[in-house]
Amino acid sequence: MNKPSLLVLIPLDDDSYSAVAAGFDIVYAPTPAERFAAIEAHGAAIRAVLTNGTTGLTAAELDRLPKLEFVSALGAGYENIAIDHARARGIVLCNGAGTNDDCVADHAFALLLAAVRDVAYRDRATRDGIWRDQLPMRPTVSGKRMGIVGLGNIGLKVARRAAGFDIETGYHNRKPRADAAYRYFDSVVELARWSDYLIIATPGGPATRHMVDRTVLDALGPRGFLVNVARGSVVDTAALADALAHGTLAGAGLDVYEGEPEPPQALLSLRNVVLTPHVAGTSPEAIAASVNNFIDNATRHFAGEAVLTPI
Repeated sequence: MNKPSLLVLIPLDDDSYSAVAAGFDIVYAPTPAERFAAIEAHGAAIRAVLTNGTTGLTAAELDRLPKLEFVSALGAGYENIAIDHARARGIVLCNGAGTNDDCVADHAFALLLAAVRDVAYRDRATRDGIWRDQLPMRPTVSGKRMGIVGLGNIGLKVARRAAGFDIETGYHNRKPRADAAYRYFDSVVELARWSDYLIIATPGGPATRHMVDRTVLDALGPRGFLVNVARGSVVDTAALADALAHGTLAGAGLDVYEGEPEPPQALLSLRNVVLTPHVAGTSPEAIAASVNNFIDNATRHFAGEAVLTPI
């Protein structure tokens, strides 16, 4: 029996590639040039696509894949996949919801701790022979207020971690969650005004672009800290850089930013921001879970069964 033809648009490590290749005939195209060539050469035969929210899959590309019936994002995000266009063709869509939530929530707290306690700078200072008496004291992390923008699976896990630090949690969603005991704010600005820390865990895409703008940052204020583990597009980079440079925001920790993979030039010279290169959702455990989830979903689909994590 022939294995279904699968177009892979994202990099896979050797173990992940081998696991996927056991059940699928892979066309591997993780770079833009390879992607164009692969669709040109193999588009007529492709039945499935593996991508992610950042890499996506365009409507024009969908039109060049006439046999396509299944599209999966490896992680939870899917903002750059032409969802409506795919649905109009009856293509089954799924993602990796729940496979890396713990990893992202852990990283959000790592960024928060690093930003509030100034860990990166103090590491460098220690290596340069600077003793604590020459450094200003930093705030205690515990006992404060945390606002979460996007109380989904990841947001809920961030809130659980906050409880261990005796941090009070509030949140903003499009509408309140009936199953959440945390305080709800119907405005991001009001949530920011209430918060000491603002954690961004909302989906990307046009609906949330620059949701965190100058007004929100001003509301968070000169003792406030921002952490973004969602998508770079949610935060207005220019406004953030200005707030950090002028002390109207105390600090920030960013795993994502506009213009990836290039780091934001306006932030690089600022010592009150901690940057990591979109790695919050990646660990050996998280990648293995995401790949296994994809294989489970794809296997179920091609066996005529419902997928486990539909979009």
